Amino acid sequence: MKLCLKNAKIGILDKENHWSIIDGNVWVKDGIIEYVGDQMVSGYEEVDCENNLLLPGFVNAHTHSPMTCFRSLADNKPLDKWLNEQIFPREALLTEEDMYWFTKLAILEYLSSGVTSIFDMYFAKEGVAKACEEYGFRLTMCGAVNDFVQSVPEMKELYLKYHNYLDGLIDYKLGFHAQYTTDDALIGEIAALAHELKEPVFTHLSETKKEVADCVTAYQKTPLAYLCDKGIFDYGGGIFHGVYLSDEDISLLKEKHIAVITNPSSNLKLASGIANGDKLLKQEILMAIGTDGAASNNALDMFREMYLTGTLSKVINEDACAVDATDVLKMACINGNLLLGKADVGQIKAGYKADLVLLDLKSPNMQPVNHILENLVYAGAKSNVKFTMVNGKILYRDGSYLLPDSPYTVYNHCNDIVKRKF
Repeated sequence: MKLCLKNAKIGILDKENHWSIIDGNVWVKDGIIEYVGDQMVSGYEEVDCENNLLLPGFVNAHTHSPMTCFRSLADNKPLDKWLNEQIFPREALLTEEDMYWFTKLAILEYLSSGVTSIFDMYFAKEGVAKACEEYGFRLTMCGAVNDFVQSVPEMKELYLKYHNYLDGLIDYKLGFHAQYTTDDALIGEIAALAHELKEPVFTHLSETKKEVADCVTAYQKTPLAYLCDKGIFDYGGGIFHGVYLSDEDISLLKEKHIAVITNPSSNLKLASGIANGDKLLKQEILMAIGTDGAASNNALDMFREMYLTGTLSKVINEDACAVDATDVLKMACINGNLLLGKADVGQIKAGYKADLVLLDLKSPNMQPVNHILENLVYAGAKSNVKFTMVNGKILYRDGSYLLPDSPYTVYNHCNDIVKRKF
């Protein structure tokens, strides 16, 4: 497939790693960006961008796609009760087929939010990957080992099967649920596998005050210090949430090349707290953005996450200059790919894979045209998404899905599962 995306305002990173906007065209051939500039090309299907904004697609760097099934089923609960009393018992009822359909539902929401790639943690073995493969949607799965589901040998098997699968459309990273759901011996096994494969590891960490206090009581160390001592992050990795991090923790993040994936909506809804993004950025910690799952958010909306990432740190630091909007945009478009090791995704540049989003600048919330990128973070919405392209294929355009299933087929399957099981 050959496409010429013409008449676009194109968001690119300059040599100083700052955003700039150029007017021009993007040629895409067989899923790869061939050219970015002002020239036209013959023999390519033309898509007129009508002077709207073309950006690298958003990366939802922490989510649990099958948990769309729990949307608004377990609201208004603190994290420990939410997990143990509401979520874990219902999760035990899910089959791979159930998780396959609820992942399809999540993909519909991702695409309408301009998301072209997800970093998905769940205990499903095949359902998530099958749904993403069928829809041509970019997925990196994260291991979900804990004391109750998924063993370390199972995680290794999945890694060997899905690492750089389908030319990288689907990938796999090592991970476990959390320190507080994974016993010492199992954490040791995960560290050993990380050393064997020389791979980074990802986990939920320092999400609540209780989690940190319990670990300090048990081990006289913060969760991050404990896991670093166990060798979990000897090859880098990342933590989801990172709300309660000491200065010593932040030094460890920098030393071990550990990224932080912030999830502001989920942390607010569960009353967990607010991550200090400004403090992390000033220490040059790589940060990305995730929605978390629809059970704790309840939306999979990257615009809402960008707005909160860019504003909450201003409040807790009492500094309106904290966390620049253009840095937030890097977190959403660029940094998720960096932490996943995707060197050929995440920029509008020749040789990169064509994961792109076109955003409507002619909507009232994007007018007048002053500072486009800053306004996108502070005023942008899902309604601005004109199309979402993954691997060179437009999967969502002007409110319609270009997918094998109709949305209503997905909705009907999902509602039937909920009625039968919950």
